[in-house]
Amino acid sequence: MTALEIILGSVLLLACLIITIICLMQEQKPQNATSALSGATNDSFYDKNRGRTKEARLKKFTTILTVLFFVIVLFMDIVLPLINK
Repeated sequence: MTALEIILGSVLLLACLIITIICLMQEQKPQNATSALSGATNDSFYDKNRGRTKEARLKKFTTILTVLFFVIVLFMDIVLPLINK
């Protein structure tokens, strides 16, 4: 194992752990049939400013870390074998 593989593996493990923790911190959105059939919507101040809330920041951070995780996995699977030849 090269030093680059160890470093990327460590970053991959850390990203995986952080993604898991952030996903557990997020609230679940209710998926009940009553709100789907009735078309219930909330036009409150909170809903209009949802992009500035803690939940929105967690969602953005989750997306960023997931993309980073995916890129590192592809790099380790495609590029590292070519480098090590």
